[in-house]
Amino acid sequence: MKDLIKYRIERADNSIKEAEFLLNGNMSLESVMNRLYYAMFYAVLGLLEERGLGTSKHSHAISLFDKEFVKAGIFNKELSETFHKAFDLRQKGDYEKSSLITKDNIDEILPKAKHFVNEIKKYLLNNYNLIIQD
Repeated sequence: MKDLIKYRIERADNSIKEAEFLLNGNMSLESVMNRLYYAMFYAVLGLLEERGLGTSKHSHAISLFDKEFVKAGIFNKELSETFHKAFDLRQKGDYEKSSLITKDNIDEILPKAKHFVNEIKKYLLNNYNLIIQD
């Protein structure tokens, strides 16, 4: 189980790096938002794995994160709001004909996505002594 959690968190870290690479290369903002959302999604999958709550469905992962960790007071509501917003923006960027992703969206979500992943890593370290290197 620990190996799978570490793998998910490594994917989260790599997705943040990919987002920054795409942004620095002036690639599409939709692609950047996609990677930022997936960083959070992978981190949540690792977190859920720790509780034996694996899922591959995005809406289920979001719901479980809210129920198991936000409503329980483990993580604050701001993290949930960031996760929801990134999901909505990623959906728009991936599936709508004319995307509404702006540089302002990226500037808002990028630091919040980093914070989101780091908070989950801190939780895993403090509660399960699970050390994940960047």
